[in-house]
Amino acid sequence: MNVLHLDTNHSLLIEQLAALGYENHEDYTSSKDAIAAKIHLYDGLILRSRFRIDAAFLDLATNLKFIGRVGAGLENIDTDYAQSKGIHLISAPEGNQNAVGEHALGMVLALFNKLNISDQQIRNGLWQREANRGIELDGKTVGIIGYGHMGKAFAKKLRGFEVEVLCYDIKPNVGDANAQQVSLETLQKKAQILSLHVPHTELTNQMIDASFIQKFEQPFWLINTARGSCVVTEALVEALESKKILGAGLDVLEYEKSSFETLFSNEPPAALSYLLKSKNVMLSPHVAGWTVESHQKLAQTIVDKIVTIFH
Repeated sequence: MNVLHLDTNHSLLIEQLAALGYENHEDYTSSKDAIAAKIHLYDGLILRSRFRIDAAFLDLATNLKFIGRVGAGLENIDTDYAQSKGIHLISAPEGNQNAVGEHALGMVLALFNKLNISDQQIRNGLWQREANRGIELDGKTVGIIGYGHMGKAFAKKLRGFEVEVLCYDIKPNVGDANAQQVSLETLQKKAQILSLHVPHTELTNQMIDASFIQKFEQPFWLINTARGSCVVTEALVEALESKKILGAGLDVLEYEKSSFETLFSNEPPAALSYLLKSKNVMLSPHVAGWTVESHQKLAQTIVDKIVTIFH
């Protein structure tokens, strides 16, 4: 089979596919129109987030047998239409779940111990111990929304702490030894930390809005390593100002586009400007699942799933 690669990935992906007899073609620069004009030549397509694979594109992909997304989500693909055409959809949440779990935990601990603030203060010649007195994770109740690969990985990382871990998911019976599945109302009643691990769907789009936030009985800390679209940034800012949300660790932002690097090409919105200046907000550039190890594991997961389907 001929396979077209639209984004660079770990070299093992192409190497192992070649060893299996696949013919690999790489095109990391052509426009979507140029790719569409030749997509009928390919049996397989592998990408990350370069552009959306929509119905019009899929209509031209007359020989396509699979699409491999080297990442966790498939929201940049018209999945229903692809499946109606018999195209196998392959993603790799197993590949970066551990990285996401570690990153989410790291954000919680960094916020609780004011590591970003104290680091900058020391670099500026300030040694302020009392102002940087931290709080401990032990004794807290952690709420996880979305208990798939990523949510489970985060809960697993919390096993070394004396915490109560609750999870909410639209699927029944997903709780395990690391997290008790509860209703959303129970989670909002008890959680002091909220960590999001949901995909981008109609249900999760702008899910964390002002009404959602106000239903929490206690002030809480927000961690988002999922999708920026899940959180209404203006509502987050209002909650930070009122101290309903005590702090936030954000690996993703509502303002991201498919090309994340363009985020700062224009004057940032007022809500984003607030986050950039806020001392109780920690930001990272959509790298929760972006580690040296996950780079390899994501690629290996795609290869393994191709082998399972076609060999």
